Amino acid sequence: MNIAVVFGGISPERNVSIAGGKAVCKAITELGHNVVPVDPAFGADGIVNINDLKTVDSAPSAEELAAFDSRNYIDCVNSSIFDNIDLAFLVLHGKNGEDGKMQALLELRGIKYTGSNVKSSAAAMDKLMTKLVLSSVNIPTPEWAPVRKDQHNDMEYFKEIIDGYGKYLVVKPVDEGSTVGITIIEKADQDKIHDAVLEAAKYSETVLIERYIEGREITVGIIGEEALPIVEIIPEGGYYDYEHKYTSGKTQYICPAEIPENVDEFIQTISLDAYKMLGCSGFARVDLRLDDEYQPFILEVNTIPGFTETSLVPKAAAAIDISFPELCRHIMNIALDIDDED
Repeated sequence: MNIAVVFGGISPERNVSIAGGKAVCKAITELGHNVVPVDPAFGADGIVNINDLKTVDSAPSAEELAAFDSRNYIDCVNSSIFDNIDLAFLVLHGKNGEDGKMQALLELRGIKYTGSNVKSSAAAMDKLMTKLVLSSVNIPTPEWAPVRKDQHNDMEYFKEIIDGYGKYLVVKPVDEGSTVGITIIEKADQDKIHDAVLEAAKYSETVLIERYIEGREITVGIIGEEALPIVEIIPEGGYYDYEHKYTSGKTQYICPAEIPENVDEFIQTISLDAYKMLGCSGFARVDLRLDDEYQPFILEVNTIPGFTETSLVPKAAAAIDISFPELCRHIMNIALDIDDED
């Protein structure tokens, strides 16, 4: 088959996406398919040589991203690049890739693609929408307050948030990933919240403030409708920020996580429930915090999680003897509605 591996893009997660795209291209080639590496940031000239691409640990600068035009996505999908493509394997993260926009363009072109559909991608990308969906069915998620554009300087509102949720808070953009724009405040006051809101607002007009859950960082990968073993994430001397996520040796991963069996099963169950409630399909990763009393709280659902051989979902798959190429094959088969035994 002809498989377009779509990666790169123009979000702050561009470099993460390139690393994943290179890994997926290699794996799909090993499976015997013809791979077309595509970076939609370059429009109709989007076919790239993966051997020329360097893996960069840091996020691209605003200036680097400003050099690209989002209209290039339209030109790319509408070009001859996709004339004979059987499937698009999406490894795009963040805005204009994980939020349903690329999925919509591919649907208009009649191209099948991996992962969740337009509606589910958009809903999961929006952390506020995700929380509203989860809370509607009593799936635990940290208490939160949205900060709209006209509230970015509302110091009285920030005081109300401190009074309600305490002084240990997380401030984040409503629709970014890879901890882009996130600030964790241990001793919050109005000025600290204001600074954090302005930082998050660089990436999204709406900002989310959450009560910080002290405890353990865990994640659940989902393939099809099967929850993979839980991964515990232990960052070295700090929070699980961009540096700890993408710098080798900065974080320890334990899979399967050392959690009591009944708690493990409950975490996998609510993770699958969240995935299904948002209408997700194909694969995803559910990120959670687990407090000292073994109460889990879902933070978000990632419909296109990091996807190198050492990323969290592949780590979890490897724990049950699923190799990275086999994981890619399984995700492709789900998208093509092919039984794995065929």
